[in-house]
Amino acid sequence: RAARAAERYDRGMLTLVLLATATVAADGSLDARPLNVVLIVSDDQAWTDYGFMGHPHIRTPHLDKLARSSVAYPKGYVPDSLCRPSLLTILTGLYPHEHGVVGNDPPPPADMADKPKPEQRRDPRYLQIRNDYLGHVDRVDTLAEMLGRAGYLSHQSGKWWEGSYERAGFTHGMTHGDRSRGGRHGDKGLAIGRQGMQPVFDFLDMATEQDKPFFVYYAPFLPHTPHNPPPRLLRKYAKASSSPSIRKYYAMCEWFDETCGQLLDRLDEIGAADNTLVLYVCDNGWITEADSSRYAPRSKRSQYDGGTRTPILVRKPGTPPRMVTDHPASSIDLVPTTLAALGLDIPDDLPGIDLLDEEAVASRDAIFGEILEHDIRSMDDPAASLRFRWILDDGWKLIVPHRPVEPEAPTELFHLALDPAETNEVSAAHPERVRAMRAKLDAWWRPSSEMAGR
Repeated sequence: RAARAAERYDRGMLTLVLLATATVAADGSLDARPLNVVLIVSDDQAWTDYGFMGHPHIRTPHLDKLARSSVAYPKGYVPDSLCRPSLLTILTGLYPHEHGVVGNDPPPPADMADKPKPEQRRDPRYLQIRNDYLGHVDRVDTLAEMLGRAGYLSHQSGKWWEGSYERAGFTHGMTHGDRSRGGRHGDKGLAIGRQGMQPVFDFLDMATEQDKPFFVYYAPFLPHTPHNPPPRLLRKYAKASSSPSIRKYYAMCEWFDETCGQLLDRLDEIGAADNTLVLYVCDNGWITEADSSRYAPRSKRSQYDGGTRTPILVRKPGTPPRMVTDHPASSIDLVPTTLAALGLDIPDDLPGIDLLDEEAVASRDAIFGEILEHDIRSMDDPAASLRFRWILDDGWKLIVPHRPVEPEAPTELFHLALDPAETNEVSAAHPERVRAMRAKLDAWWRPSSEMAGR
């Protein structure tokens, strides 16, 4: 089912019609105000599950409209298909092994390893370990901090693992991050979208009144479980599937899109839409199992496109929209793309590129990723939590297991241009290509613990 759907959506995504736009001030001159920034991040959504990506049932009219006015990359990727490492990559432009967050939760004390996780997570010793691990965000520069130095106000809402919003340089936000008060992965911030948009709207009003450029990080807990959409939306999908869990997930995707529409409409209402850079990405993929709300094996947390692929959208005022179907993009590109759009310096250590720079996009020959354990194995050694590395090069994808963690997993090669659902593994037929791609992968990052075996 997933393979047939992926092929159908890949054919359908080329149906977008993109219309050029321009940004001008009221007097007809080019608008010289600093660009505002809005970053929209969905949570657990398949790369296929949008109207503009060709889904036959899911309705996403607001994101469809955003795509029509954006430089759109249907072949976008996140390096890791796990939320916490992925989110910090989005906000730093660094790979997980570079920013240091290589899993969702740190290891418990050794004498607690056999106890249930809820009991582990309430233990004061575990809370201290978690607080120590939050120090990784203190050692890296986030987009909020970079923009703060340029005079921007910033607001965090939604999914956020790294303690208080202030720890990442946001001037305003919703997440307090106190684990003793439920602060694991967003706490009060997780109410955004599901319980309305007022905190974000209040921030936008305040920034407008103060005449300050702003950065909004909107990462709602949508369409993430619990899949409990409003009945009015669920009724729309009554005939879309025989599976109740799939119908609920479809409605959750539309619910997320509805909140995106509210946010984008608010930019219009305050007169900021024509002066705001809008970016969209998903933290990781998702495929709902037909008999439950669980995710399917080849989606979230996996090394396959069901977990790592996402459309990426960049709407910059005055930039003609287009669909970039020949070149992939990565979430590591969002920070340099933002900084370039704002005319700010891009740090030399960022591995990504400006997605609005056509020459840079065309000249990049590969993108890379790393698949990590859910629970962190080491506080200091990223490779201890590594399961797979992968490379996408010229329409081919190579997946290489990290032998110390995945000793039995095979090396896999897929020709995504012909096999987007990764159903036909062809490494045996292309040994030279495997060797060449493996060499590029090792040149990108080869942990000292990596073995030579294939």
